[in-house]
Amino acid sequence: MGTKDVRVDVKLNKHIWSRGIRSVPRRVRVRIARKRNDDEDAKEELFSLVTVAEVPTEGLRGLGTKVIEEED
Repeated sequence: MGTKDVRVDVKLNKHIWSRGIRSVPRRVRVRIARKRNDDEDAKEELFSLVTVAEVPTEGLRGLGTKVIEEED
């Protein structure tokens, strides 16, 4: 996403480690959002926040990529 500052959400970290160190999930659906950095002494203007995406109950077939424009 063009940012050097990438932050992993706590929920994503817990999801990855939920089954322990030996049986890590093979696939995880994630959502990456580019956010503005509000720190005054930050080196970069933007950072990427990686969160876990909820999987629908009917499965992943037929899903595509959506581009969501957020206004802050």
